[in-house]
Amino acid sequence: MTAISANSVLPASREVIALHTADSLELVGELATPEHPVATVICVHPLPTHGGMMDSHILRKMSWRLPALANIAVLRFNTRGTSSALGRSEGNFDRSNGEGLDLAAAIQFARGRSLPNIWILGWSFGTDVILRNLDPEGISGVVLLSPPLRYTTAQELLRWSDTGVPVHALVPELDDYLVPDAATQGFAQARDVIVEPIEGAKHLWVGEKFVYTVLNRITELASPGFAPLPLEWNGPMERWSDLT
Repeated sequence: MTAISANSVLPASREVIALHTADSLELVGELATPEHPVATVICVHPLPTHGGMMDSHILRKMSWRLPALANIAVLRFNTRGTSSALGRSEGNFDRSNGEGLDLAAAIQFARGRSLPNIWILGWSFGTDVILRNLDPEGISGVVLLSPPLRYTTAQELLRWSDTGVPVHALVPELDDYLVPDAATQGFAQARDVIVEPIEGAKHLWVGEKFVYTVLNRITELASPGFAPLPLEWNGPMERWSDLT
């Protein structure tokens, strides 16, 4: 058994994909799948004008670990105008407006591949994209990491009541933008949203302790038969490096 660390890359089928939006943009993405997925997580990354992209560390570690550890397929993509190592998506940043079409394209792709039990995860800016634009029809659930409620209006939050879709907001105790008490107040009219304070965490979820907390909570929700996630792996493992 080998300990799983920050740069551990576990086995999965990894495919570079192209998503096509309703307004004719092509987006860069990656799909990481296990042989027999039981759930799917579609990821919407943090604010691209401040360095957010599909390779933001929590999202990348999800794709490295959850297919092997929890039989969860992970779909990551760059929203319009965003660049990462895989390339740049067409279009330009649109303050969570046009990005709703990007999310819809990702969901359409996942359904076209018959991926099961679709959960949508947003981190920071990605949570506004979800809250403002997601059509919850056919979606199993939503996870919001560090929601800042920067672009989402109170009126837009009202639709997140009685949708039948659970929405779990993981709010860091030490968040830079919205701490748990303020999140509870901010989401008060959105009855579908469950605020879950995470003690000691910050907005960027830096540190393996908090990475594990997020990935394990996703597993508990989307693929509970595989929780709690193991801390060790008995099998092939690669090591990712910025230097290669």
